[in-house]
Amino acid sequence: MTPDPDTRAYTETDPARRDRAAGAVLGAAVGDALGAPYEFGPPGAYSARFPAGTPGELVAGGGWERGEATDDTQMAVLVAQSLLERGGLDLPDLFDRFRRWAAADPKDIGIQTEAVLTSDLPWDLAAPVHFNTTLRAAGNGALMRASTSAVAFARAGRRATMDAGRRIAALTHGDRAAWEGTAVFHELVRLALDGADPLDGIPEALAHVDPDHRERYATVLAPDWHPDRATEANGAVWPCLGSAVWALRSTDGFEAALRAAIDLGGDTDTVAAVTGGLAGAWYGAAAVPARWTGPLHLTLPGFGDRVWRAPELCGLADRLTAPRLTA
Repeated sequence: MTPDPDTRAYTETDPARRDRAAGAVLGAAVGDALGAPYEFGPPGAYSARFPAGTPGELVAGGGWERGEATDDTQMAVLVAQSLLERGGLDLPDLFDRFRRWAAADPKDIGIQTEAVLTSDLPWDLAAPVHFNTTLRAAGNGALMRASTSAVAFARAGRRATMDAGRRIAALTHGDRAAWEGTAVFHELVRLALDGADPLDGIPEALAHVDPDHRERYATVLAPDWHPDRATEANGAVWPCLGSAVWALRSTDGFEAALRAAIDLGGDTDTVAAVTGGLAGAWYGAAAVPARWTGPLHLTLPGFGDRVWRAPELCGLADRLTAPRLTA
C-alpha cells in the first residue's frame, strides 16, 4: 500500500529535533483548540473553570466542538500543503488555496483576511491595495498560521526563515508590522528546533527587524514586559507575540504556558496558538498532553471532508523538516 503522503515520516537523524518540530505544529493546534471557547471572554476564565493545580481540559464553546481547531490551524495546514506539494514557497499557489478556503464559508475568518481573500484582485495586489485603502492590517492573522512555515524554513538559517515569514504574511497583511512579527516568530522557532533557548535569541532577532518596527517589538519582547502594559488589544500582532513570549518566559512547562496565555482573555485562540507553537518547539511534542491531542481535530473547508487529527499534523511536521524546500 502506498503511504499517505500527509502522514509518511521523513527520516530525521536527530530524534530531539523531530520531536520539537512536531511539538511546534501540534502545540499550535492544541493551543488554538484549547483557547477557542474563551475567545473575547474575560481574563481568568480558563482558571476559573480549571483552577490552578487541576488539569485543564478541552471543552466545547463559542461555536466550536470539543477539540476542534479554528481558522488558525486550518490556514497553517494549507501553508504546509502548499509548501510540500510545490516543493517550496509558491506564493500564487498559496494565495489560491487561501482564497478557495475563504470561499467555502469557514466557521471563522478574520475580517481583514476575508476582505483580502474575497477581493477580485490578484495575489500580489490584494493585500497592499486593502492596506492602502484602510490603513489597517496589523492584526495577528498572519502570525496565527505560522507554525508550519516556521518548521519548514528553520533549516535555511535566520535570514531565509525570517524572509519567508515576511513573504507569507504579506499575502494577506499589507502592514509591515504583521510581516515583522511573523518573521520574529519564525526565528524563535528556528532557535528552539536547533536546541537553543529562544528567549536568549530575542536580542539578535530584534536586530534583524525592520528599523521602523524594531522599537515596538523590543518593548513587548523585553523581559520585564507584562501583557497588562499592552497599549493595544492582543488581536494586534505585536501584543499577541509579546503575550506568547511572556507566557513562555513566566512559566516552566507547556501546560502552564497555555494556561497563562488563555487567562489573558481577548483573542485567546490565537494567543494560545502562538504560545503553543513556541512552547511546543521548546518542550517538544512529548510535553503536549495526550488528553488534549486525542480529541484534537479539524477540517479544511473547500478541500473535502477529510478530518485532520494529531497523527496527521505530526506527519506534516515530519515532512516539513526535510531540507529540500526552497524559499
